[in-house]
Amino acid sequence: MFFYLSKKIAVPNNVKLKCISWNKDQGFIACGGEDGLLKVLRLETQTDDSKLRGLAAPSNLSMNQNLEGHSGAVQVVTWNEQYQKLTTSDQNGLIIVWMLYKGSWYEEMINNRNKSVVRSMSWNADGQKICIVYEDGAVIVGSVDGNRIWGKDLKGIQLCHVTWSADSKILLFGMANGEIHIYDNQGNFIMKMKLNCLVNVTGAISIAGIHWYHGTEGYVEPDCPCLAICFDNGRCQIMRHENDQNPVLIDTGMYVVGIQWNHIGSVLAVAGSQKVVTQDKDVNIVQFYTPFGEHLGTLKVPGKQMCSLSWEGGGLKIALAVDSFIYFANIRPDYKWGYCSNTVVYAYTRPDRPEYCVVFWDTKNNEKYIKYVKSLISITTCGDFCILATKADENHPQFVLVLCNSIGTPLDPKYIDLVPLFVAMTKTHVIAASKEAFYTWQYRVAKKLTALEINQITRSRKEGRERIYHVDDVPSGSVDGVFDYSKAIQGTRDPICAITASDKTLIVGRESGVIQRYSFPNVALIQKYSLDCRACQLSLNCNSSRLAIIDIAGVLTFFDLDTRVTDSTGQQVVGELLKLERKDVWDMKWAKDNPDLFAMMEKTRMYVFRNLDPEEPIQTSGYICNFEDLEIKSVLLDEILKNPEHPSKDYIINFEIRSLRDSRALIEKVGIEDASQFIEDNPHPRLWRLLAEAALQKLDLYTAQQAFVRCKDYQGIKFVKRLGNLQSESMKQAEVIAYFGRFEEAERMYLDMDRRDLAIGLRLKLGDWFRVLQLLKTGSGDADDSLLEQAHNAIGDYFADRQKWLNAVQYYVKGRNQERLAECYYMLEDYEGLENLANSLPENHKLLPEIAQMFVRVGMCEQAVSAFLKCNQPKAAVDTCVHLNQWNKAVELAKSHSMKEIGSLLARYASHLLEKNKTLDAIELYRKASYFFDAAKLMYKIADEEAKKRTKPLRVKKLYVLSALLIEQYHEQMKNAQRGKVKGKNSEATSALAGLLEEEVLSTTSRFTDNAWRGAEAYHFFILAQRQLYEGYVDTALKTALHLRDYEDIIPSVEIYSLLALCACASRAFGTCSKAFIKLESLETLSAEQKQQYEDLALEIFTKHTPKDNRKSELNSLLEGGEGKLPTCIATGSPIIEYQFWVCKVCKHYVLAQEISNYNFCPLCHSSVE
Repeated sequence: MFFYLSKKIAVPNNVKLKCISWNKDQGFIACGGEDGLLKVLRLETQTDDSKLRGLAAPSNLSMNQNLEGHSGAVQVVTWNEQYQKLTTSDQNGLIIVWMLYKGSWYEEMINNRNKSVVRSMSWNADGQKICIVYEDGAVIVGSVDGNRIWGKDLKGIQLCHVTWSADSKILLFGMANGEIHIYDNQGNFIMKMKLNCLVNVTGAISIAGIHWYHGTEGYVEPDCPCLAICFDNGRCQIMRHENDQNPVLIDTGMYVVGIQWNHIGSVLAVAGSQKVVTQDKDVNIVQFYTPFGEHLGTLKVPGKQMCSLSWEGGGLKIALAVDSFIYFANIRPDYKWGYCSNTVVYAYTRPDRPEYCVVFWDTKNNEKYIKYVKSLISITTCGDFCILATKADENHPQFVLVLCNSIGTPLDPKYIDLVPLFVAMTKTHVIAASKEAFYTWQYRVAKKLTALEINQITRSRKEGRERIYHVDDVPSGSVDGVFDYSKAIQGTRDPICAITASDKTLIVGRESGVIQRYSFPNVALIQKYSLDCRACQLSLNCNSSRLAIIDIAGVLTFFDLDTRVTDSTGQQVVGELLKLERKDVWDMKWAKDNPDLFAMMEKTRMYVFRNLDPEEPIQTSGYICNFEDLEIKSVLLDEILKNPEHPSKDYIINFEIRSLRDSRALIEKVGIEDASQFIEDNPHPRLWRLLAEAALQKLDLYTAQQAFVRCKDYQGIKFVKRLGNLQSESMKQAEVIAYFGRFEEAERMYLDMDRRDLAIGLRLKLGDWFRVLQLLKTGSGDADDSLLEQAHNAIGDYFADRQKWLNAVQYYVKGRNQERLAECYYMLEDYEGLENLANSLPENHKLLPEIAQMFVRVGMCEQAVSAFLKCNQPKAAVDTCVHLNQWNKAVELAKSHSMKEIGSLLARYASHLLEKNKTLDAIELYRKASYFFDAAKLMYKIADEEAKKRTKPLRVKKLYVLSALLIEQYHEQMKNAQRGKVKGKNSEATSALAGLLEEEVLSTTSRFTDNAWRGAEAYHFFILAQRQLYEGYVDTALKTALHLRDYEDIIPSVEIYSLLALCACASRAFGTCSKAFIKLESLETLSAEQKQQYEDLALEIFTKHTPKDNRKSELNSLLEGGEGKLPTCIATGSPIIEYQFWVCKVCKHYVLAQEISNYNFCPLCHSSVE
């Protein structure tokens, strides 16, 4: 941080000043002095030059008003910024509140207690309340509109200071005896403040100042000290809050008259005087400190006695009241910023966030990338990269070096146990130094390296890319830079104060003035130099031969590292301090391409030096970003940080140095030959390029070629040769115009020469396809068709890149670009268009598989299959069907293309379903794939399981029917297959027989194929018998129940015989009933208890009735059964004796002819009756 005095304003009649206060928002400066002096001034910059902004712009007094009203010396002035009010008080205790009306200040309110004098006044953070303290202990709190809120007399206490906390809940009162008491906002005493800074202090002391920063612009870091208290003896403490037990302690070593924080609470200014041993009088000084007590610098101020100080609202100036003068000092803050590849990186704090907001502002495209970083220490840049040094965690002493690219993307974070107070960066390495040690990290390998350098780097990589060296060590460049943090802990008597590095040299500056020079990247101590200053900023020129040093007082000196000189003792030493010395320097940059050129900032002027000779200065207050090609790029950070969220391109200023300006003037005004001679005397590639371009414009090809050769521009040389081969003068001119980027003009010239082809060629090179299309449509030519197609496709690409698919389609259709069309249809979800495109493509077109995949992705099986088949990929088609669960289609395809693996595929999928207990899904799968036999097996299994579970009989019957129907389909399938095989050879009967035989071979293992309908029949009769019984047809029910005896393997015997006994009993066929009971009692599945119940029931029935059947003849035939068994009617359960009956086509079961007329569907399989 640098500061220098910039302006001095004298108060008329040499009236001594007592106090000064600068309004942070509106910029008014109020100063009070003896004899009732009260002035309000305003400094404003008035300039039309856009380059002259900020501190560099001349400032004039736009307001200088005397405020009449006080008679005694004005001792306190304080601003209320929110309400634009000024409150002042004099030695007689008179208080006046002033207001701004039509550009002038007028009295608004007056108050006088007439008892005591006002010692201090303080407005709270939102400007609503003012607290006034009198010397006699009286305290008044009033509102902004003049009403008294409360008042209190603190007995026996002399007050001299007051301040509010940020939340307005607490008041601090400073006493004349140096004590500070904490009160709440209603005036109730809480406690005395502990003043750690006064330990071991004797004698009378008084408070010089209390300032509590209210956090209006955010804090430098979370939990940052913000309450500063300073005593006249120079002791100071900075606290995080009013009860902080561990404040930052400072001994300023001076007599203090006042203190104040800057606008963001990052710098505390302490004003006062210091005794100088060599002089009798005291010297006025202002010391600057960080909130953590680090000393930033000292500003000496002329005059006898300083009495007050005040910061400007932006923190770039400070006003000091000394005797009867106001001195202004400019502040050059240590912004956290950097510049890498057209990007300005800067950090600022925001009141709504605890982190730093780091902005990566691309000045070329005017785009911003924002990154929030906690506890940022510094920003360092080089080339395309940037290092953000931060604290890892509040509680942990680790630090992080985050490597970012120019848009703020973190590439590589390195955690280190060393405080990175100073960070330097080269194209390949990062060097971070604490006060005792430095750390090197190779973050990347340079792209263009010689074999030797690569060898060196790979060697150092093997040994590890990180190293630590202690500042007192003497490394030799071999393997002694071990990665050992214990080195960083060892202390040193002479700490590091600055570092810098180039590709081959590392310079470390120490507080004593010693400069240590190391070779780089293999660190070896080459030389130590001794200087008489403590460096603050070091910088090496582009060939590492000279070192620029800015010390803490802002003095710039130069040191030649390699010159050998003889010193006063006659010995030869290496290194010489050059004669040049400049004061009040706060920034400097060497040119990247010339070791003798550099630019420096001195106060508000920029000087460019060539060989230590200055050119005339330029007024600016910008920070130098870059200096190459004889141009200096400078950034007005002060302006940017006034509104950091919206940086403007106006804040980036380019300055051309004199030789470039002179060369340009010579070329324009005198001529190419004289300019050429001047450039010969002051050679630089940029000047040669300037000359080459000027010569080209005048078509002086010889000079242009010479100049291009001198600036090593191979493309330029080739261009000049090509121009030389052209005959027409106007053609040459058009080419040159195109070379300078004036394409519209060049195109017009080509068209005027009737060379539409060249105009099209130019637009082709530029990729301006819209214009190419326009030009193509204006005429006709041979190669136009292919070009038109190319143009249409390129415009299609343009729209597709911007996801304007509809527009793209139109152009792709014209350009017959089927690949991109397919993509566009897909993106537009226009599947009809996609299908039409697939149909229009020839067979085996390379695009068909892609289109098919698009259909697969959206589940359109049919279209996908047809596309796959069109490009002869049946396997992919089958896979698609499988993927989309279209198994029947898959099997069909597999069969039509005679694929063998479909069975295994099905089996795999079915087993997968069965594993998940999805048996019905597996059946459906087999059914769809026409694997009826497997489906029937599974269905039969389910029916069996359901039967065992004693589910509703109707449900079980349905399952058995389904199983039987599947078997029937299987029979049909086998017959058809055989029919297909023996077509045309024999009769149909033979083929059917063959089918049955093959089926027989397949199904011998399974019992259910022989009589698929048994299960269905069993449950059909079981249900029918019960229905007939309940409806009262007891005889028919008995006949039906008798059939169930054949199905003991399907329905449990206990069920069958219980039903039979019930039906027989109901139809009074007690003989049959008796037999059923005998069977029931003999069943082994029943328990003894159950058997006993049956016996008791039988006893009860047969004691009343004889066990004989009454109508024997009808039952006989049923009971005997045997070989010549009659077919049964499935509708009634009766045997069919007549010759006329109906047969179901599906299940081949019979129904009596007279019964079938009552049914629309077969009673067993439910197929329709025809």
